[in-house]
Amino acid sequence: MSSSRFLVKGAQSLSSSSRSSMLTRSMATLQSSIGDKQVPMSNLEKGKFVNYARIESNLQVVRQRLNRPLTLAEKIVYGHLDNPHEQDIERGVSYLKLRPDRVACQDATAQMAILQFMSAGLPQTAVPTSVHCDHLIQAQVGGPKDLARAIDINKEVYDFLATACAKYGIGFWKPGSGIIHQIILENYALPGLMMIGTDSHTPNAGGLGMVACGVGGADAVDVMAGIPWELKAPKVIGVYLDGKMSGWTTPKDIILKVAGILTVKGGTGAIIEYHGPGVESLSCTGMATICNMGAEIGATTSLFPYNKRMASYLQATGRSQQAAYAQEFNHNLQPDEGSEYDRRIEINLSELEPHINGPFTPDLATPISKFAEEVKKNNWPEELKVCLIGSCTNSSYEDMSRSAHIAKEAADHGLKTKSIFTITPGSEQVRATIARDGFVDTFENVGGVVLANACGPCIGQWDRQDVKKGEVNSIISSYNRNFTGRNDANPATHAFVASPDLVTAMTFAGSLSFNPLTDSLKGADGKEFKFSDPAGHELPAKGYDPGENTFQAPPEDGASVNVAVSPTSDRLQLLKPFKAWDGKDIIDAPVLIKAKGKCTTDHISAGGPWLKYRGHLENISQNCLIGAINADNGKANEVLNQETGEYGAVPTVGAYYRDRDIPWVVVGDENYGEGSSREHAALEPRFLGGRAVICRSFARIHETNLKKQGMLPLWFKNPADYEKISGSDKLSIVGLNDFKPGQDIKVEITHKDGSKDSFLTTSSINEGQWEWFKAGSALNKMAAAAAARQ
Repeated sequence: MSSSRFLVKGAQSLSSSSRSSMLTRSMATLQSSIGDKQVPMSNLEKGKFVNYARIESNLQVVRQRLNRPLTLAEKIVYGHLDNPHEQDIERGVSYLKLRPDRVACQDATAQMAILQFMSAGLPQTAVPTSVHCDHLIQAQVGGPKDLARAIDINKEVYDFLATACAKYGIGFWKPGSGIIHQIILENYALPGLMMIGTDSHTPNAGGLGMVACGVGGADAVDVMAGIPWELKAPKVIGVYLDGKMSGWTTPKDIILKVAGILTVKGGTGAIIEYHGPGVESLSCTGMATICNMGAEIGATTSLFPYNKRMASYLQATGRSQQAAYAQEFNHNLQPDEGSEYDRRIEINLSELEPHINGPFTPDLATPISKFAEEVKKNNWPEELKVCLIGSCTNSSYEDMSRSAHIAKEAADHGLKTKSIFTITPGSEQVRATIARDGFVDTFENVGGVVLANACGPCIGQWDRQDVKKGEVNSIISSYNRNFTGRNDANPATHAFVASPDLVTAMTFAGSLSFNPLTDSLKGADGKEFKFSDPAGHELPAKGYDPGENTFQAPPEDGASVNVAVSPTSDRLQLLKPFKAWDGKDIIDAPVLIKAKGKCTTDHISAGGPWLKYRGHLENISQNCLIGAINADNGKANEVLNQETGEYGAVPTVGAYYRDRDIPWVVVGDENYGEGSSREHAALEPRFLGGRAVICRSFARIHETNLKKQGMLPLWFKNPADYEKISGSDKLSIVGLNDFKPGQDIKVEITHKDGSKDSFLTTSSINEGQWEWFKAGSALNKMAAAAAARQ
């Protein structure tokens, strides 16, 4: 019997309950009232309260209009509508205007977001906002030294963020505090609320029943400025969990399995909603793991219904009052009986095997029982050079306690790690607690290296020295993303993703083919042994140790705080508005690059050493599309300059065109821009003079980011038309003056030999987004509106 059943066609009912019971549930919800209690949104923000009353009021309106049961995702999303009376509501069609409860930014994306917010001229953010320093700390030798080095070399950026946060009323988490998503889960995430964050793994907060979506900085600036956030009404994919996990199977294996089913773009435009009796066997942090990695399937977000495991976590993190309030609101924190899903997946947890996904893509899913066979068949490097646990996906106390159990068992048999073994705590609170409870000693005694409380190798912040660039090798991690070169900038590294349990066990074997469920290891005494099933603790028995206080609250009045940006800085640069559209068609725009195959935001705007320039648009634009593969020659960062006839680097050729007022176009393949939420992947092409990106399909966040920066994201109406174009062609995008949302846009091709062709494109551009294009960017439009009000 298969461990999953995938029902693709049609919307599937949650249960077979009668229509009358559905209506009873709906009416009960209508009659319930949460009142106007003042329960704090967090223990760190004064005067900011949970607004369940607004959600309840909105849902009364929505229920009367739709007259049908609602999924949990719909309850939370529609509960945050700006105007529930007049808003069009059709899943997958309508553009919703929403009012999120908070915004969160990590330090690499916060720089550009705050620079844009400063341009709006507002005194404070309109909603609670936090900034988290986690992306700029490079893993080299170990936590304390790496942190000290990062504070030194990033001082200018940290000072900018600290002072800007103080001025604009933003909570600031200093370097060393931990990874944004773990900090959010520990302090800010609450059931039923909505958050947007400038990081693609923001959905981690879905583990606490929150609709949390990754966005670009321009979207964050809108909400920070009090403007509704726009989102196409998501479809809802239901994942029904039955049975109960045991043994080596972990929550990570659920999302690895789902990724294999849906692929990297199967969740695009949808919220993944988990439900069913199997949910009760998952810890709150385990649910967060699943939601976190939902980003790898393109999902808008993922979430779980409120339950006792969430309540326990809220209580353990000092939020008993919020847990009690959520329980009162529980009728709106569950899907209605009879609610319908656009797709439905069923997974029997009792039969689910541990999985390993990869290499080079997070949706190549293989059960552990078949993995050794796949290693041999595909000639993947069997020796495991490095095993890495932690990251925002799997760095909870529960994860660390289970891995420590495995490491201790190996140590009891006299073993040390055969692979390099690194451990990344998710937060200062987790680090301090696992240190107190002896787990850090356990890891270090077997040869592990505990890194700083930061993203580190997961995002390419890794000064890797054990292999040379270009050397073929294998690594395995409990991270979430494993695109080519993602972790170490080595395109020959085969990166695999699994649970912390498997990663920890495999570091003692040093082999990719090792299966801890069936295989034995030889202890120091020469006797063979098998690992027992991992065991751990959902929450620390002694409570959490908060560790060092790394939070900076903003002052009551930040008006007198000065935010200085040096004009000579190579890390920070004030923004200049992009030019408005001149009202003319885009004529004879050269194709800068025709990208072939997977082109993620890592290919468009690389991370790693480039992260230091995230606040300086001119400097970071020098990495624009340098990882994309040119379909004409199969090479990266080598494109034809159609004016000179010579080949050059993508940013160099783009700037050449820009400086001569020649607009240019990018042509892309499927799911263009998947991966990170980084808006730099849209800002850089715009800065270098790009006007449009034409693709077979886009990833959601990147498509929105392009629109926000005044670029045209266009879809081939016939995907086969991609083949008509080469990097030596010029494209004319015509009929723009007559364009109305929903209409096709014609593109004319002039080939190098002078012959002509044409094709049609479609777009998801709506009226408001068309105004962004005409204004030159969404920020230009916002600034013009603010000036008009004044």
